[in-house]
Amino acid sequence: MKRIFDIFFSIFILILFSWLLIICYLIASFETQSNGIFMQQRVGQFGRFFIIYKFKTIHPRTHKVTYIGNFLRKYKLDEFPQFVNVLIGEMSVVGPRPDVPGYYDKLKGENRKILELKPGITSEASIKYSSEDALLSQQENPTLYNDTVIFPDKVKMNLLYYYQHNFCGDLRIILQTILSSIR
Repeated sequence: MKRIFDIFFSIFILILFSWLLIICYLIASFETQSNGIFMQQRVGQFGRFFIIYKFKTIHPRTHKVTYIGNFLRKYKLDEFPQFVNVLIGEMSVVGPRPDVPGYYDKLKGENRKILELKPGITSEASIKYSSEDALLSQQENPTLYNDTVIFPDKVKMNLLYYYQHNFCGDLRIILQTILSSIR
């Protein structure tokens, strides 16, 4: 049921917002003076690596978030290309956010159950930490804070999702994501 929902929801979003996707791609390409699609290796289901797609929000030479990039990030528009990842089966609409190598792929014991889930575009953890960059920028040692506070909390939340996820819960998370994105 979840995979069928993912396919139809992704097709719906990609068709409904195709005009916006094209505009975001063109603006990201112009503003970064490069291909407007950011691609990065992430840890997927069962610890397999895959390439995630996002709109570029950081200029490749200055390594700073662009003016439009801030807007795309604020409203989560930079995440829209991930519906292609969902459509091809690498991701789900709802599930633990895929992380870079060195985190989820290093989990031990019961926490590895998280890897049985397809990574998602949204989750309760991603809603809670929607301002993660701002939170980390306030820390004296952002990496240490992420590794000792944020990441363990995300693991706890994602493990709870592993045991309790259901279709109605996924719909609730999607609605919460939409509402938090437009605030």
